[in-house]
Amino acid sequence: MTSLSQTTPQVSDKMSENDRKVAFATIIGTTVEWYDFFIYAAAAGLVFKTLFFSPAGSTLGTLLAFATVGLSFLFRPLGAFLAGYFGDKYGRRVVLVATLVVMGLSTALIGLLPTYAQIGIWAPILLLILRILQGLSAGGEWGGAVLMAVEHAPTHKRGRFGSFPQIGVPLGLLLASGMLALMSGVIAPGEAFMEWGWRIPFLFSIILLFLGHWLRKSVEESPVFEEIKERKSASQTPVRDLFKNHALLVIVAALVFAGNSAIGYMTTGGFIQNYTTDPNGPLALPRTPILTIVTISAAVWLLFTWISGGLSDKIGRRQTYIYGWIIQLVGVIALFPLVNMGEIWSVGAALCLLSVGIGMTYGAQSAFYSELFPASIRFSGVSISYALGAILGGAFSPLVASWLVSTTGSTGSVAIYLSIMTLIGFVATILLKDRSGIPLGPDHEEEQSKSPFTFGSK
Repeated sequence: MTSLSQTTPQVSDKMSENDRKVAFATIIGTTVEWYDFFIYAAAAGLVFKTLFFSPAGSTLGTLLAFATVGLSFLFRPLGAFLAGYFGDKYGRRVVLVATLVVMGLSTALIGLLPTYAQIGIWAPILLLILRILQGLSAGGEWGGAVLMAVEHAPTHKRGRFGSFPQIGVPLGLLLASGMLALMSGVIAPGEAFMEWGWRIPFLFSIILLFLGHWLRKSVEESPVFEEIKERKSASQTPVRDLFKNHALLVIVAALVFAGNSAIGYMTTGGFIQNYTTDPNGPLALPRTPILTIVTISAAVWLLFTWISGGLSDKIGRRQTYIYGWIIQLVGVIALFPLVNMGEIWSVGAALCLLSVGIGMTYGAQSAFYSELFPASIRFSGVSISYALGAILGGAFSPLVASWLVSTTGSTGSVAIYLSIMTLIGFVATILLKDRSGIPLGPDHEEEQSKSPFTFGSK
């Protein structure tokens, strides 16, 4: 029998019609998922602190609102465990469709929730439940989208194909920020935004849900999983096998993403929006221009995610990451000196510079992660590493930043925190080999299982 890994698009130099469909479906599907996720994160600092947590007071209400952003991250590993198990046993596509539906419905229901003034304590409780469902969905989404893209890719274009689902993240942020800016500045300005305008972006998720569901149902299963299924080589206990044989790799890979996500969630988690627009804060800038700036910075993030994905095919994943960490550190150091100037242009310059570094440490991640794990446990490996990295880095970074500012009275402490997280990501990257081009099929499990570390190996 001819190995499927030798006949699939994985070794072809051209994109088939299905490959193009996969690329479009992963971009659109991931955009929908992360639009839903980011619309909540942005609304936490702008809306929920007032409408759902107002009895706690301004400062504590803000901390509680950001805590709900972080809470969903605690459920990402559970979503990753479940998605990894089903994705490694039953396929990538079925998991992608399920996560999209759960995320879309949860987001739309948030847009229908009564506020604290209407139903009291049940308002924040229901909000938390729906946010937890978002976290479960997000935990399984990324790994499936990544593997559908990378496992369909020509070997020497995995970085480019892997950047497709990565692009969906800044696209989701761009769409979420753009919708909020449109509602707060044009359609429902002033009090109307707080009364009903904030709900429209959440309800808009229903339209995106139908679009993403249709696209994902139309794509073929990953060729690597098809080969696993034909060979009957799927792991019966993928999560257990992962931690039995690759626990250290999961931790180190998680730290790579932690270094990126801690910085990314300064904007996607709503901290910068809240810090710059808080009427009781040091800057008190208008809300709509800041949301517009975040939208522009998301476009910069998208551009450099795309650039770094392709660059990683030319110079390697590891080297691309190293350049990205250096640029990201520069962005972190410049962030608050520019933001604290209190000018719209300076906030824009700060966020755009920061987004260059975030994009450069994000575009290569899909291919980098996919080439680290053996085929039989790859879905579990990439999903769980990503989910743990999100907790260690992005989960509570807006909360930590708010606490540091309220405790120290200075943003300098936040800059130190973000610099440390960047250096952690840098060191974790240095510890891993570049395995660009390694065969991904199940007939190469022995090669895939060799030590991925730069230390302690021959």
